[in-house]
Amino acid sequence: MNFGLTEEQQSVKNMVRKFVDREIIPNIREWDRQHHFDRTVLGKLADLQLLGVCIPEKYGGAGMDYNTLAIVCEELERGDTAYRTAVSVHTGLNSLTLLQWGTEEQKQKYLVPQAQGSKIGAFGLTEPDAGSDVAAIHSTAARDGDAYILNGSKTWISLCDVADHFLIFAKTDHGYGHKGITAFIVERGFSGVESRAIQGKLGIHAGNTGEVFLTDVKVPVSNVLGEEGEGFKIAMSALDNGRFTVAAGAVGLISASLEASLKYCHERKTFGTEIGKHQLVQQMIAKMSANLEISRLLVYQAGWLKNQGKRNTRETSLAKWMACNAAFEAANDAVQIHGAYGYSDEYPVERFLRNSRAPIIYEGTREIHTIMQAEYALGYRKDKPLRKLLPAWPFDTFSQS
Repeated sequence: MNFGLTEEQQSVKNMVRKFVDREIIPNIREWDRQHHFDRTVLGKLADLQLLGVCIPEKYGGAGMDYNTLAIVCEELERGDTAYRTAVSVHTGLNSLTLLQWGTEEQKQKYLVPQAQGSKIGAFGLTEPDAGSDVAAIHSTAARDGDAYILNGSKTWISLCDVADHFLIFAKTDHGYGHKGITAFIVERGFSGVESRAIQGKLGIHAGNTGEVFLTDVKVPVSNVLGEEGEGFKIAMSALDNGRFTVAAGAVGLISASLEASLKYCHERKTFGTEIGKHQLVQQMIAKMSANLEISRLLVYQAGWLKNQGKRNTRETSLAKWMACNAAFEAANDAVQIHGAYGYSDEYPVERFLRNSRAPIIYEGTREIHTIMQAEYALGYRKDKPLRKLLPAWPFDTFSQS
């Protein structure tokens, strides 16, 4: 395993960093204050081929590897969690799931425009009474001739008011628990689809998050993703990709917290010296630096496995768990280093702290990941073969098991 970035990866990293410094950082404080998601940023990301960065060229993407996706997410979160979240949902949860499970017809109709950025995708799994307990979803899908009729609601859906396509999970058979769940590609334009943003969030104010309501939505049979009853497997494989991007974003938040803290440590003086000279401040800086390296390596390990076309559920869970916890600690310490100024949005660290809290909850709470890692270690959990795996990179074969 080579831990260095390739020339292409370094070029992408530099490009995204410049984009963030130019397009996001100068505006994000005001966007955050106004709870405003700037949709034009998505168009600009599409122009740079960043909404399909790891989608094969034959499907409209840039054809780069999965660790390049991680690099993009890391650099975007340096600017703000909202725009990394947009890529996580659009690319990680939706587009990569279509790449893994979609028919050729579905890929041409939905994946190609998403990879090109002309259409935006979202992911609808969570419900008011079903988060970690996926089998508890209440949304239903009843077969009616050459279509299914979907009813139900989804909540905490990122890009709820922005997305053109949703991956929706609903029960086609209530008697089979998680085995009775089926995945559907649902277009916003289908009659009966409505969305509403959630107000009053603790963090990620510049993001669009809300509810999606489905009332007698008629979805063609051709829009079933995978096979009927495979929805749970598809959702879990999608989370492997989403969690990977969340972990990569957490690396970016650690980096941003460290960057802001280092700058402040050299600017602020107490007792006649820079605060960076004080040992307890150095302790916080050292922890940030170590966690940055550790978290990045865990993300790259998961990405390396993805590039090989290998199952990576354990490694991705570990990266997500550790990196998100470390990001929260880094943001919290950054506020402490900034003192009273850290409690004001005059400096970005208070936003980092608010934004760092949500990833510890979504796409698998830290408690879920703790249990997963213990069960892997104890031998209680073993990954079963999937009917389909993501294609290995470079995209010349399609791995199946």
